Amino acid sequence: MNHFFQQIVIKAVKHRLKKKNRQVNDGELSNEVQIFKVGLTHIISDSIFIIIGIISAGFGLKGFLLPNSFIDGGVTGISLLTREITGFPLSILIVIINLPFLILGFSQIGKQFAFKSIIAIIGLALVLYFIPYPIITSDKLLIAVFGGFFLGAGIGLAIRGGAVLDGTEVLAIYLSKKTGLTIGDIILVFNIFIFSFGAYILSVEIALYAILTYLAASKTVDFTIEGFEEYMGVTIISHESENIRLMITEKLGRGVTIYNGKGGYGKSDAELRRVDIIYTVITRLEIARLRTEIDKIDSKAFIIMNSIKDTKGGIIKKRPLK
Repeated sequence: MNHFFQQIVIKAVKHRLKKKNRQVNDGELSNEVQIFKVGLTHIISDSIFIIIGIISAGFGLKGFLLPNSFIDGGVTGISLLTREITGFPLSILIVIINLPFLILGFSQIGKQFAFKSIIAIIGLALVLYFIPYPIITSDKLLIAVFGGFFLGAGIGLAIRGGAVLDGTEVLAIYLSKKTGLTIGDIILVFNIFIFSFGAYILSVEIALYAILTYLAASKTVDFTIEGFEEYMGVTIISHESENIRLMITEKLGRGVTIYNGKGGYGKSDAELRRVDIIYTVITRLEIARLRTEIDKIDSKAFIIMNSIKDTKGGIIKKRPLK
């Protein structure tokens, strides 16, 4: 079975190279096959995360929030409020209201991110329309906590797959570059307006429960994506550091810092191999793509990630995400 799959991959790579009129030797073909396999593996992995995220978010909405007229923050909250006022189907509202944010994401983050997000949001709309989730409970506290939990898990899993189910974060990233405010502050202000309007349209009690739902969802998002904050500092140690540096600067449009280092495993200094250590800062929405591109170059690269609350200056603020 593995041999059969390998032959299919080789044929697909040869066909792609033939379309590009590229002639390669056996060594280059092997490298192209490896790159193709890494890309395919990441596509499958990202797709699984997004599909499970869609199902989880749909369960949180239809199993808890929708039947009890509860709302959440972000674009989902706007869609739920609009549904309560107009009676328009939520599945259509989620797509329509997210559309401007996805257009913004296309220009600020990249077409791959925007494409994945469009597919994810349309998938969520279809799930809400076609899947008959059971209504789990009518207890308001349980609705707020577990509705937020499943919705947050869905959003977090989608982010791990390189997409979003709610466009608020894209807007927050864009405004943070223009204003200097943190992404968390912008999302908080955005949601204050939503909850205030919800209190006026529905009731203060529903708005208070909505805040609880939002807190449960946001904490679950953080937990689902392993506590990643808005920005991630990434240290990469690889003997292919020059190729990785070019990939980060040219494909991702990010700045890098190079440290001169050397491996510590050896009996004497002469045995220690010198290596350039790369440090860069990205947004958490770019993690999936960065990992994929690094694996294509060096699947054994040592990668260290740590969360960063915010940054100031540098390419991350001065240039849009490509």
